[in-house]
Amino acid sequence: MTRRYEPDVESIVSGIMQGNRQTLSRAITLVESQRPEHQKRAHEILDRCLAKKSHAIRIGITGSPGAGKSTFIEALGEEIIQQGLTLAVLAIDPSSQQSRGSILGDKARMERLAGRTEAYIRPTASSGYLGGTSPKTHEAMVLCEAAGYDVILVETVGVGQSEVMVDTMVDFILLLMLPGSGDELQGIKRGIMEIADAVAITKTDGDQSGIASISKAEFEAALRMLPAKHSFWQPQVILTSAISCIGISEVWQNISDFFVLMREQNRLEERRSQQIKHLLFTVLEEMLKKEFYSHPEVIRTKIEVEQQVLSGHLSPFSGASLLLDAFFTRHR
Repeated sequence: MTRRYEPDVESIVSGIMQGNRQTLSRAITLVESQRPEHQKRAHEILDRCLAKKSHAIRIGITGSPGAGKSTFIEALGEEIIQQGLTLAVLAIDPSSQQSRGSILGDKARMERLAGRTEAYIRPTASSGYLGGTSPKTHEAMVLCEAAGYDVILVETVGVGQSEVMVDTMVDFILLLMLPGSGDELQGIKRGIMEIADAVAITKTDGDQSGIASISKAEFEAALRMLPAKHSFWQPQVILTSAISCIGISEVWQNISDFFVLMREQNRLEERRSQQIKHLLFTVLEEMLKKEFYSHPEVIRTKIEVEQQVLSGHLSPFSGASLLLDAFFTRHR
């Protein structure tokens, strides 16, 4: 049996730096892998890629299912490319809790954009991860920036308040809403509204135009009542239609204006420091969790503790303490 060729770290890093898509995809696959040998190589690659300073624009695009995120991203992506920039889209697909599978259909849904040499689309399963992103989204972003992409778009699942997690890894949050959803403002999680740097109301052409104007006024009023996310920025509400290309250039201009102000006030470097600090502790938590559940004493004790908790002989709090004691047995 012929052994599959596995390029070394040096070759992968070199390929990424040269903008080789195949190598970039292979590196992201390594990052997403749970195998210890893959994780070791992935961390070496990420260390090297982080050394390359990037000035990429990081944008998170969120919104409830049905808001037309993929169609909107395709239209916005083409606008970005027309400005002479390159684009990477990290599209997070919801994983099935039953099968742990994922649709991963974004390349099919963004067919025009996927055919552009200036764009790279990478669908990633969320693996049931709360936060609307994938556990490896930030690491994939680092690799895309090392590959030289000017703009990184992260399309999130749209899961609710936990989606504020995406705000820890991007610089600008664009919230997509449908016309008429102003009536549901009370149902929209406050956290999502507070992290939005702009709101785009989608599908506003044709018969929806009248309803869209009312929704715009309602969202503007709601945003004014929220505490300012940035002292120098007031989020705008923009009417858009990806099909008719209405408002798409205005959205990109709004994003560009935001980044001009961020750089003028030296906020972008500060933001990058916050993001890298958050990544440090996210990776640490993931390592600790993996170490905990693979610990022999935890594995041995876990079933017995579970049974005692389920039978009512032990509270979940005492059970958790017992499992921690089992974990620390070897470390004391």
